[in-house]
Amino acid sequence: MAEYTPQVIEHYEHPRNPGVLPNATGKGQAGGGADGEILIQIQIQAEGDSITAACFRAFGCSASIASASVTTELLHGRSLRSALVFDATEIEDALDGLPADKRHCAEYAASAARAAVQDHLDRSALE
Repeated sequence: MAEYTPQVIEHYEHPRNPGVLPNATGKGQAGGGADGEILIQIQIQAEGDSITAACFRAFGCSASIASASVTTELLHGRSLRSALVFDATEIEDALDGLPADKRHCAEYAASAARAAVQDHLDRSALE
């Protein structure tokens, strides 16, 4: 059984920013592969070059929920350029680590975040 840090437990038991942003300017998701075990969706709202809000929906284990939760906190106030290179290491650091067999949860959260930023940039280019 995986051993979780107090930060992982805190974000799992009291997730930050769950739900849907009604005025999201970018949406991304990761996971949901053949096994369908984990799916993380991240939505952002950005103004100018800054992310002003982020929320998530996560379907899966406690590590996936904690990873998505902390991701929304890490994205808030970040520049779009910085968010495009956001990676799982930053999520793991913020959670004081994840068990080796749960690190893919941070990868999914980071991938969903980058996809949301790219979606925002793609939509902005069309306007």
